[in-house]
Amino acid sequence: MLNEQLAGLTQPQRDRLAFVELRVRFLGEIRRQDLVARFGIQSAAASRDLSLYKELAQGNIDYDSRAKSYVLGASFTPIFDFPQERVLSWLTQGFGDGEPMLLKAWVLSESPSRLTHPDLDVLASVTRAIHQACPLGIEYHSISNGRTEREIVPFALIDNGLRWHVRAFDRKSSEFRDFVMTRIKRPVVLKGHPVAPHEVSDQDIQWTRIVELELVPHPDQPRPEITEMDYGMQGGVLRIKLRAATAGYILRQWGVDCSPDHSLRSLEHRLWLKDHLAIYGVHSAVLAPGYRSSDQQRLEVDAELTPRLTLT
Repeated sequence: MLNEQLAGLTQPQRDRLAFVELRVRFLGEIRRQDLVARFGIQSAAASRDLSLYKELAQGNIDYDSRAKSYVLGASFTPIFDFPQERVLSWLTQGFGDGEPMLLKAWVLSESPSRLTHPDLDVLASVTRAIHQACPLGIEYHSISNGRTEREIVPFALIDNGLRWHVRAFDRKSSEFRDFVMTRIKRPVVLKGHPVAPHEVSDQDIQWTRIVELELVPHPDQPRPEITEMDYGMQGGVLRIKLRAATAGYILRQWGVDCSPDHSLRSLEHRLWLKDHLAIYGVHSAVLAPGYRSSDQQRLEVDAELTPRLTLT
């Protein structure tokens, strides 16, 4: 019955209703002005769309008279089946929020998929907490600690090329950390709970710190001029700026040799970090290929200077 009702609407109407559902599910609220700004319609038309969605999806939205907005209903059940990639592209890039119909590709293409996609219900709780600036109660599963109950204050999504993380202040460890989305279970948005000043993003040093890196063709790989062409280098150097919190992910994804002596010989390492000290103090650098912390380098030097003992 619902599918027949949706099929009887025009495509623009379905697109607007899909937008209503996305806003409420993943941001937790929608106002008439959001529809007006997104689709260029009149306020009266926006009111009709909201009333129609409320009629078609009973229990999905409630009106908050104090905030003058529609908010997530207690018995929300989606009526549109959005693929995860569409939702993530809308959340992170701001497009793709039309009705999720099967669309014909303009050109034949193939691209590798990510290792996993986050559960949309988990993602929705995380993004609502981010949008509403409130804590999130979660059950988290880690390799080192197993299952733990935590309260986090999320503020950003991170795509490392294979899977999605959420950057958040962890009240259990009193640190800013990355949490793998697929390891989060039973999230609860703690709306109305206070967030302390030290728990917000501008207090995250690794997030606010920007590192400037110079990447060059790997000295031990042939044809450096081809590498310069592939990476659009200027004068044999590729200069990039990254957040310290994400630098390690990107250096790993690009296969950049971050050893001080360009000691990685595999063909996958076509780039070398010219100055390994540029990622000094970057916590995510432990993920970078060939990276050795200052402590590791000092131990290596000590080992080289220490006379070897001959056992008899």
